Amino acid sequence: MFPSLTSVTIEIETRAVMRPRRISILGATGSIGESTLDLIGRNPSAYQVVALTGGHNAGRLAELAILHRAELAVIADPQCYATLRAGLAGTGIEMAAGEEALLEAASRPADWVMAAIVGAAGLKPTLQAVRQGTATALANKECLVSAGDIFMAEVARAKTTLLPVDSEHSAASQAMVGAPKENIERVCLTASGGPFRCWSFEQMREARPEQALNHPNWSMGPKVTIDSATLMNKGLELLEAHHLFALAPTKLDVLIHPQSIVHCLVHLSDGSVLAQLSCPDMRTPIAYSLAWPERMHAPTKRLDLAALGALTFEAPDTERFPALRLAREVLTAGGSAGTVLNAANEVAVEAFLAERIGFLGIAGLVEATLAVSADLLALTRESVEDVLAIDAEARVCARSLLGRFA
Repeated sequence: MFPSLTSVTIEIETRAVMRPRRISILGATGSIGESTLDLIGRNPSAYQVVALTGGHNAGRLAELAILHRAELAVIADPQCYATLRAGLAGTGIEMAAGEEALLEAASRPADWVMAAIVGAAGLKPTLQAVRQGTATALANKECLVSAGDIFMAEVARAKTTLLPVDSEHSAASQAMVGAPKENIERVCLTASGGPFRCWSFEQMREARPEQALNHPNWSMGPKVTIDSATLMNKGLELLEAHHLFALAPTKLDVLIHPQSIVHCLVHLSDGSVLAQLSCPDMRTPIAYSLAWPERMHAPTKRLDLAALGALTFEAPDTERFPALRLAREVLTAGGSAGTVLNAANEVAVEAFLAERIGFLGIAGLVEATLAVSADLLALTRESVEDVLAIDAEARVCARSLLGRFA
């Protein structure tokens, strides 16, 4: 996955002498995109912003494109193009809208691309970025959940440096440096437990979207925050880790850690356990991927273990949080199961946020969709088009089941 440190260091040093580093951000108006631009904006002479993309928030996209002197701004929703055009009028910044424009933005020559479009919608643009063969910082876990084998084959073919941005996978990649795979006994991803960690079934049955969106530690977008509340986020991260690090399902585990200070633990064959610690701020893993293989300054809170006093850990409760169990079953099943899981979960989270189903209905809908999708689970995926076709059918199936959980 990673080229030699020597060759990459020489490349970075040479590039720094010649010109600023060319950067594109897919999903610039989301939490990850804004955090990335915060880091870039602190040293603007070191970077040239090539392309910024957004989903629907055209006004904010225009503001960011002007602030960071982007060459191109693309809004995915064509209905928002008029707002983008008005916001960028007279600036000389190129602008466009729609799926084809999004793919063109992802293919614009860049040294480093942040792939932060949420959900399966990010699959095709992220693959387009990967095909450049430079460096892709991956903040879209659904690419690997839905199409991990196809995605990683494309990474290998293009010889792309893939840099995980999820805090847990970034931590794992750091902790595993220098450790031969045969010496890794287990990789344990940590989870805060979300806002409902200590809630009963009865309390969670009445949970409202605004309560589920009130994460105790992290500031994230709504989809990821709800996934964190159900523990589906951690289940998706298990599938992501399986593909990123080519580890067997039996070598992957989850541990609840309410403080969100330890992000991953790597258990080695000599009895050692290596961990990466930092305060919960996504700018830390983003900075690691942006500066890799070096380090850069990030304006994050510094860790004070004495002030914290204690770090606690507990096993996850898969009875109260069945989403994690479902993800483990899908990880073992392999094939198209991840595509169906992810599609059903996206439908369920959207329905919960719209108050069409209850909180417990999220995992319930996902499980019901998997249970009636034998035909989809049996399909072979050989291309991204196959993945998207299965994804579309799974969404139709999930929506047809919504009435059971209203």
